[in-house]
Amino acid sequence: MQDMDDLYKEYFQVVFKYIFCLTHEADLSEELAQETFYQALKTYDNFRGDCKISTWLCQIAKHIWLKEFEKRKRYTSDTIDKNSDNLIAKENVEYEVLASESKIELYQRLQSLDETTREVMYLRFTGDLSFREIGDILKKNETWARVTFYRGKQKLMKEG
Repeated sequence: MQDMDDLYKEYFQVVFKYIFCLTHEADLSEELAQETFYQALKTYDNFRGDCKISTWLCQIAKHIWLKEFEKRKRYTSDTIDKNSDNLIAKENVEYEVLASESKIELYQRLQSLDETTREVMYLRFTGDLSFREIGDILKKNETWARVTFYRGKQKLMKEG
């Protein structure tokens, strides 16, 4: 059994990047990553070892994110108010608006993809994960992740 401190140091960035792909919020991603390791500590005795530890941790993270997502769905108007306050506080509002519009356009186009392809695209674009890591997280192989990403990219280019 690996010491939990060692696990935290070794896998925190992987878990954080994975959650960031889902949330697109650094603070929330850090909070959920910490919760992931807390839950992992509580359930480490149940870890069977039939997958990589990083895969196990990312699965825990996904479940924690889904719970958080359901909880936050009820408070969408608060999120809109918070985001508009942050945008007004920026020095160069025009630049921020243009940058966010292109991001919004990309994320809207990504919504046209099936859920699995969209998740691969998110992990690759925002998580900066390798195809091997993406395959491990989604319980597939590296080649599958590459092909799924390539097909998703081709579909986005065809639509654009």
